[in-house]
Amino acid sequence: MSRLQQQVVSEARRWIGTPYVHQASCRGCGCDCLGLIRGIWRAVLGGEPALVPAYTADWSEAARAEVLWDAARQHLVECPIRAARPGDVLLFRMQGGAVAKHLGILTGTDASPTFIHAYASHGVVENSLSAPWARRIVASFAFPERTN
Repeated sequence: MSRLQQQVVSEARRWIGTPYVHQASCRGCGCDCLGLIRGIWRAVLGGEPALVPAYTADWSEAARAEVLWDAARQHLVECPIRAARPGDVLLFRMQGGAVAKHLGILTGTDASPTFIHAYASHGVVENSLSAPWARRIVASFAFPERTN
């Protein structure tokens, strides 16, 4: 695991216990899944790469637009799902046919893989990347080594 990946996993674990708050990104105070990724970015890489516009919980489902996936491709480094390593960002499609709208950080890839995510009604937790979660992964991304 690279130094950057170690920093991402370590920072993600610092967020565990943060309450779930839609559109927030404040460790200990509240965040949603995107806010968790944004907070990790700030802690590890510095300023965020772009302003995040207000968004609703439906994540452009009505328009069928892959807004989150497109943003991830713009700011992160896409990698094959099977090649994902601890510290990488996982993108999930929560229901078949729906837009991808959930993010997490892969934290372990051994016999019992794990990930950290902000989940409504649970806050930031580290969960097993069980088969039901793994089936929902549609993409994985690494944080960039450098930002402009």
